[in-house]
Amino acid sequence: MIDRGVERTIQVMSNHGLRITGQRRTLARLFAEASGFLSAKEVYQSLEMKHHGLSFDTVYRNLRLLQELGVLEQFNFEDGMKFRLGCDGHKHHHHHLICMSCDHIYPLDYCPLEHLTNLPAHFQVVKHQFEIYGYCEECQQPDNKPLQDIVSV
Repeated sequence: MIDRGVERTIQVMSNHGLRITGQRRTLARLFAEASGFLSAKEVYQSLEMKHHGLSFDTVYRNLRLLQELGVLEQFNFEDGMKFRLGCDGHKHHHHHLICMSCDHIYPLDYCPLEHLTNLPAHFQVVKHQFEIYGYCEECQQPDNKPLQDIVSV
């Protein structure tokens, strides 16, 4: 599974004429091995250990590029923007349910925007984000609740 993620990422980069550098290979492996979301800072810190002299700007440009190519998906959390490998098998436009405890993602196979009926007619939508944050069934169990959710008054 990890090697498949690495190869898929490298193949997309190669198909778009990007040079496959050691830094980009490391970036591909980092995301393929990640069990959750990674911030740009976490990616930078991980890559900089192996590729000394690497700039944060270079890392961020590559993250944005991979996101534009559909390899990475970008999510906005309370503590900032994070990235992860795109949903395997979901090449079309889609959204997600995201567990705030275990980071599990459940892809939605439709776009909720299509069901909004009261948008102003004069407004042209050109871009949108729609993610739903909550807790999966397993994380809703009393033993798995985050501490802030079970503190009593």
